[in-house]
Amino acid sequence: MQNAERTEDILWPMHARAALAALALTTVAACQPSEPDAPALIHQRIAASGAQVGLFYINLSRPDTLAHDADVRMHAASTMKVPVMIQVFRDAEAGMFGLDDSIPVVNTFPSLVDGSPFSVTPDDDSDTTLYGRVGGRATVRELVELMITVSSNLATNILMERVGAGRVTATMRELGTDSIEVLRGVEDDKAYEAGMSNTTTARDLARIAAAIAQDRAASPPACREMEAVMARQRFNDGIPAGVPSDATVAHKTGEITRIDHDFGIVTAANGTRYALAVMVRGLDSQDSSSALIADLSRLVYERAVGGSR
Repeated sequence: MQNAERTEDILWPMHARAALAALALTTVAACQPSEPDAPALIHQRIAASGAQVGLFYINLSRPDTLAHDADVRMHAASTMKVPVMIQVFRDAEAGMFGLDDSIPVVNTFPSLVDGSPFSVTPDDDSDTTLYGRVGGRATVRELVELMITVSSNLATNILMERVGAGRVTATMRELGTDSIEVLRGVEDDKAYEAGMSNTTTARDLARIAAAIAQDRAASPPACREMEAVMARQRFNDGIPAGVPSDATVAHKTGEITRIDHDFGIVTAANGTRYALAVMVRGLDSQDSSSALIADLSRLVYERAVGGSR
């Protein structure tokens, strides 16, 4: 009996000490500041940049979204070329033409303002190869490739004339966007001076990317082909620069003076897929805006992929 009493006397203080130690650790942990989460880090990075930024992220593998000024409308720049591509694929599926049909390469287009003719110039185009083919012919598929991968303005205007800006915007509404407006082709100076420009929001761009990734933008085979075209994008200083090299990014950039955008579909090595759009306005240096987009891309990637483990 005495031995049992002595054992109990010894054990009770040991349990008490363990409980007190656990309580102390819990108290210390509760008092320590937690690491900033992704929204806070994103806000801090944007605030430090001095730029106006719209960002929207949609995880396609699990329920998760993130937004920062996602409904701020900005000049769409070349991001509007993806909606044009979607309309091209839809029209091809409807039998209006074939992707391998050969069509004339022209460089005269009617202004949205009054129908007067205007042309685009290689000096303001990121691709110059198509200008040497004016007067000849190219397939629709070739023009789509040039429009997306090297952002050819000439290819864009040729295709826009085929599908119609109004029909492009109507299709975007069908896909669940409520803000994007595709009004005209590229370098329509009269329309620009009249305030008639293509505009969009980060939320709408991410929705468009998600529609392609989820086979809703057109038929599943067409969506797979469109995503493959976007994955061949040659300008990769934005979203791709913020993710590991084993991730695949199918995306489209857009840049004009003090405007720099990037949006698309990211597929991580572990299979996680998400849509991301980052729109930047107000920075004079494209290097600075690209670095900002890359940093935000990295923070989103860490949330999307880290949160799925």
